[in-house]
Amino acid sequence: MSAMSARRGQALLWFAQRASAAVLALCVVVHLVTMIVAVRGGLTAAEILARTRGSIGWAVFYGVFVVAVTIHAPIGMRTVLAESSGGHRRGLDIAMTAFALLLLAAGLRAVYAVTAG
Repeated sequence: MSAMSARRGQALLWFAQRASAAVLALCVVVHLVTMIVAVRGGLTAAEILARTRGSIGWAVFYGVFVVAVTIHAPIGMRTVLAESSGGHRRGLDIAMTAFALLLLAAGLRAVYAVTAG
């Protein structure tokens, strides 16, 4: 890999990390506000889940949340692990890709469980 394409790849990862952080910040705020309002309104967890069943809106919202986590977390972990191990290794990229796929599968499974009606 040339130095130019390595720098371009790093820039792309930097941008993806920042963009996913912005999406996550919005998703976390919406999620927390929604949960606080629902609980203060007297809804139980079972009642909240009953309201999410069959909801395309909540499925899309939480799907976006999952995708943002799937992008954000492995990039951050890759950076920390590369810095602590003294450099970049191909095995680290493979491990973080596998981790991202695991997060995506588990997250989408959870979205399905909460919203499938």
